[in-house]
Amino acid sequence: MEQVQLAVDCRNVLGESVLWDHDAGRLHWVDIESSELWTLDPKSGRTQTHKAPERIACFAPRHRSGLLVGFASGFAFYDPVTGQRQDVVRFEPDNPHTRLNDGKTDRQGRFVAGGFDEVEGKPVSSVVRLDPDARLTTLFGGVGCANGICFSPDGSTLYFADTNAATMWSFDYDIASGNVGKRKVVAGFKDQPGLPDGSCVDAEGFVWNAQWNGRRVVRYSPDGRIDRVVEMPVLNPTCVAFGGVDLDTLYITTARYRMSADQLSADPASGALFAIRPGVRGLAEAKFAG
Repeated sequence: MEQVQLAVDCRNVLGESVLWDHDAGRLHWVDIESSELWTLDPKSGRTQTHKAPERIACFAPRHRSGLLVGFASGFAFYDPVTGQRQDVVRFEPDNPHTRLNDGKTDRQGRFVAGGFDEVEGKPVSSVVRLDPDARLTTLFGGVGCANGICFSPDGSTLYFADTNAATMWSFDYDIASGNVGKRKVVAGFKDQPGLPDGSCVDAEGFVWNAQWNGRRVVRYSPDGRIDRVVEMPVLNPTCVAFGGVDLDTLYITTARYRMSADQLSADPASGALFAIRPGVRGLAEAKFAG
């Protein structure tokens, strides 16, 4: 397997939610703390940055133009070029300590996202499903920091990690209704160097997870066995996504959030976008169907 390579030296404060738009042939990701949406054209190497009106936590291209965006405060339709924003529904409006964090479309085009108690880190947030008709349904609660949301190739399994709980789970996922069923532990992180952050699933059904504060990305089999480890040159990998025309490049966002001067001196590329060709391919993510 190749070594990981620097793709864009963007020095994001909190790079996250990397996503390949297969139709456009572009890679998108966010810098949450800078309220920025980044775009990379791999053919030309050109990047664009759009300043958003609020922190963006997660997003998905829509079947219509523009994006469905999970801003910190809630969901909205958003065009980063024009700046036009149409709010859809707020997230946990009665809890001032929580904001949206990780999210992804299921294979049918519904958006599943979860929250983060960024004040105290308590398990008081939730994971919700936004349907194409804008109905919002709570799937489960007790969440401290939602991460690692992704779906098996056939869409019948939802993977989810709570960074604060240092655990990754799988849920039976009803394709017809979008509801969750039986839950089981896939991996615990108490004995691993880092904590679970963003994830994606490859074409073979294995889960790739970025380990925050762990200097690595790990590929897990569906039953939780560690299949391989990608060592990273920075402390905080945050999210992963397959991209490129053949979906054979794994892109990895990173962060320099709350790192000390000494840590940044040791890891000056923290916050950059990295890439590696791991020898397996990913899957095209569904667009939001609304």
